[in-house]
Amino acid sequence: MKAFKGNIVTEHEVVNGYMVVDGGKVVSVTTEKPACEVADYGDSYFVPGFIDMHIHGLHEYLIDDGPEAYGNVCRTLPRYGVTSFLPTVSPLPAGQDTAYLASLAATETEGANVLGFHLEGPFLKLTGAFNKDAITGAGEERARSLIAAAKPYKAIFSIAPDVEGVDQWIPIMAAGNTPVFMTHTAANVEQTQKAIAAGACHATHFYDVFPCPPVTEPGVRPCGAVEAILADPNVSVDFILDGVHVNPIAVKMALQCKPEKVCIITDANIGAGLEPGVFTFGNMGPIYFEYKGAPARSVEKNDLNGSGLTLDQALRNASSSSA
Repeated sequence: MKAFKGNIVTEHEVVNGYMVVDGGKVVSVTTEKPACEVADYGDSYFVPGFIDMHIHGLHEYLIDDGPEAYGNVCRTLPRYGVTSFLPTVSPLPAGQDTAYLASLAATETEGANVLGFHLEGPFLKLTGAFNKDAITGAGEERARSLIAAAKPYKAIFSIAPDVEGVDQWIPIMAAGNTPVFMTHTAANVEQTQKAIAAGACHATHFYDVFPCPPVTEPGVRPCGAVEAILADPNVSVDFILDGVHVNPIAVKMALQCKPEKVCIITDANIGAGLEPGVFTFGNMGPIYFEYKGAPARSVEKNDLNGSGLTLDQALRNASSSSA
């Protein structure tokens, strides 16, 4: 048994005291000095292991580059406090996607625990940084084949509520208490509510690739997917807190609407965690980072292609005015 002294972050408060560990497990958090060996970490913070629900790559590794790169991401993530994550797979043409997903699912890994595979496409309406494969060939058979390919892991789908017929496929995706994410969408309120009723329960990289609806009545501010999501107490959201992807006021508004359902992700790309440089984002081409932790930008168009964040840096950003 051993105790660690510092600021311990629990579910509801930060305790300046002692975290007692026995056999590798936390058994108590107390302000009373325990009768065992104590390691004093001063003003340092002890936090639970992070979970990154949306990440494409890290360091020199891109999950889309194959099982070896995927395994290296798993091994590297604990360095940044991540103990579990959802590897995010970019869209591929039908057939290629199932074969590739099956190859990842069959790979033995060590390091961060894999909670399932996040599939960002092809059930999207807007491509964002992806190519046309992100919005091509969606359907029930495609969903079922991807679910089968991911086994023994879960397939966590990102969908756009304005994809025709998606409300019929969401219950298939959500079977077994599997979360279904919403993103890359220009859906209206009714489409979004219909998707939520069918089982969609989370919005990923919220505010990014969620364009504002067009004004159809002068003087009347339109509502769309963003407002429908904020208004539903059962839907959680996540943000990329790199100082560029989202204005801090949007995060504060979400915290007012749903204080226990706001998450932080990285949407990290290859090169995240490294010094500035140019890297290759699969078939999307070269990307660059202006500074460490910066947004990833396309070399060709200078548009956003994920981030260079690690989750520990994202948390630091969240606690500062620069988020």
